[in-house]
Amino acid sequence: QVQLVESGGGLVQAGGSLTLSCAASGSIFSVHAMGWYRQAAGNERDVVATITSGGRTNYADSVKGRFTISRDNTKHTVYLQMNSLKPEDTAVYYCAARDLPTATLMSSFDYWGQGTQVTVSS
Repeated sequence: QVQLVESGGGLVQAGGSLTLSCAASGSIFSVHAMGWYRQAAGNERDVVATITSGGRTNYADSVKGRFTISRDNTKHTVYLQMNSLKPEDTAVYYCAARDLPTATLMSSFDYWGQGTQVTVSS
């Protein structure tokens, strides 16, 4: 069982930056692929980025070039650096973990955090 706790959300102006963190516990962090998802009001939850246990990354087209996912296995933490934020990035952002070391944008995830709100004002 993996427990995930996100932090770092908040209100930011368009064009600004924000870094989300997700601290994991309850398992050997390094064996899990990780991902970030987001859900805007009235929309489905969509994948933002994934990272394998080895550090290979994948990004949704909407964030490619602006967002960076990374992980620090020594701190059991995965990050999402978000630059050049747009109002359409406003959503609740969720961290997710998978019981496998690999992941793509099409992968399913097994564990979820509670989410953190990101609001981008125009």
